Amino acid sequence: MNFLFTLDLTLKLFQFLDVHVIVLVTSNSFQFLAKLFRFIELFTLLQTNIWLYSFAQTVILLRKSKLRLKMDSSSIESNSIEWNTEDELDVDNISSSSSHQDQIADFAPSSSSCNCRGSNTIHQFLQMGFSKEMVIKAVKENGQNEGAVLDALLTYKTFEESPEDEQVLVDPCHAELASNVLDVYPDEEICENEEFKNLSTEKDRTVSLLVEMGYQAEEALAAIDRCSLDTPIAELVEFISAAQFAYHTDAQLGELKYYDNEMRKLQKQRKYLEKQPMDHDNEIVHLPNPMVGFGVPNQPSPVLFQRRIPDEAEGRPYFYFENVALAPKGVWHTMSRFLYYIDPEFVDSKFFCAAARKRGYIHNLPIENRSQLLPTPPSTIHEALPHTKQYWPSWDKRMQLNCILTCIGSAKLTDRIKKAVEKSGDDEPLPGVKKYVIQQCKKWNLIWVGKNKVAPLEPHEMEMLMGFPPNHTRGGGISRTEQYTVLGNAFQVDTVAYHLSVLKSMFPDGISVLSLFSGIGGAEVALHRLGIPLRNVVSVEISETCRKILKSWWDETNQQGKLIHFHDIRMVTAHELEKCMSTFGGFDLIIGGSPCNNLAGGNRSSRNGLEGSKSCLFFEYYRIIELVRSMMRHR
Repeated sequence: MNFLFTLDLTLKLFQFLDVHVIVLVTSNSFQFLAKLFRFIELFTLLQTNIWLYSFAQTVILLRKSKLRLKMDSSSIESNSIEWNTEDELDVDNISSSSSHQDQIADFAPSSSSCNCRGSNTIHQFLQMGFSKEMVIKAVKENGQNEGAVLDALLTYKTFEESPEDEQVLVDPCHAELASNVLDVYPDEEICENEEFKNLSTEKDRTVSLLVEMGYQAEEALAAIDRCSLDTPIAELVEFISAAQFAYHTDAQLGELKYYDNEMRKLQKQRKYLEKQPMDHDNEIVHLPNPMVGFGVPNQPSPVLFQRRIPDEAEGRPYFYFENVALAPKGVWHTMSRFLYYIDPEFVDSKFFCAAARKRGYIHNLPIENRSQLLPTPPSTIHEALPHTKQYWPSWDKRMQLNCILTCIGSAKLTDRIKKAVEKSGDDEPLPGVKKYVIQQCKKWNLIWVGKNKVAPLEPHEMEMLMGFPPNHTRGGGISRTEQYTVLGNAFQVDTVAYHLSVLKSMFPDGISVLSLFSGIGGAEVALHRLGIPLRNVVSVEISETCRKILKSWWDETNQQGKLIHFHDIRMVTAHELEKCMSTFGGFDLIIGGSPCNNLAGGNRSSRNGLEGSKSCLFFEYYRIIELVRSMMRHR
């Protein structure tokens, strides 16, 4: 490709991306160019734009020539690219003074034409940072052949800066790539590699130079054996770059094509489901009363029914989805349609602890032979918080708390309640006062902590009610406000563990989990308390606070498995999932609950269902499940 044409396309790319790029093409910029080129190679794999290809080709040419790009002032101004920076000028320390020209004239050829050409050549190499003596030596040995002079100068520079006893180390991780370099041109004869320690001086210098430019020793050896020792450095660089590109493209092209097809299938399926006409008589999913799901401990079994799991949803990987039960009209019907038309299981956590928490669960887990976590948690307020019993008024009939929220009652509210109750003295408050106090206590989960004194729950009390170990959210830079927020959004561990208990006999040697919207690790804590070893956990959680809490618990409990964090579920691609699954052979369980911000009844401003900015992430959960199950079927 013509260099100027390539450069023009590259400049257009810079202008298109609105990026200011500074390229330092000096003798000390090999590592920078190597890193830049490797980035371009990876990026080019995912793009078909000819500008990106041209950019990659330009970098190849820059690495070959190592020449400073010179552009006239109009060209630089029109493209808004500054090729020479103040830092570069400081390093070069080159001026166009007459004294410098006099130095060049001292060793320039005698003829006028040759003198002009030789002076330009020598001046050019002096600007690149080579010493006067080094340039003179290279010119004398190679004449006016700029390519030969440059190769000689680079060789001098490399060995001048490297200790005599320095050896080039071969990275064993590139053994496979080196073998594939030779496979790029199968119709040519392949030479046998010699041991590196037996290389000739000339071969040793060439390999060292290529390694200095950022390539691996095995790549350099393969290129030399393929192209011969007499091949110029520039052609060896181009050969290795082409081989790397071919290797990565062959390895990833098939995967990318498969992933693209899968994503198109998912998009078509989602559009199809969204367009399906609803049976308005069945659109509303009726919540059971009592909310015991398919059965809870110490409660009468629900009416027998035939639970149906479609064939395409059966078996590994199992999945488990949770969200608020009291969602807007049609939400649970929609989520059920997307998750294989599986009937939701609605459960109130008041059957597992001293606080209510009405949630719906869609899963393909077996429902027989479930077991409860031991020891069983306290089921009433006074059992869970015995210090409140002595101050609890007889007219407050609460036995259990309401759902744990992400916020608490204010100090002004508790002071207002104290003053209202104190006005009655030792007598019971008036009916209107009692009604107001009980209403506020239920709304904010206030408990009696002294005579006529109420207070919100402390974070450690919330941890206990939610089934987490003591101090699970405490310390490590986590504020009290953050503790309340993350606990209010968490799983109720005892409830979830009851459903997951069926996995204990299936995975006695450990389980690999894809934890979506992980929060503070409710699923991980539940599996751990069930005695199921966590072999691999890929956690997807956008909150840095939650990630810190999960990582701290992982370390404190001496987990022997591998914990991998992803920041945003929208950035979890098929390629990332494939890399994880290729490491440990796939997932056994996909678990999580998408945000309920636009579904919860307490949201009066933006309770717009699955169209909300947060709750629409349910479709990301669906995307991941479909993607993983499809990929595992093809493994």
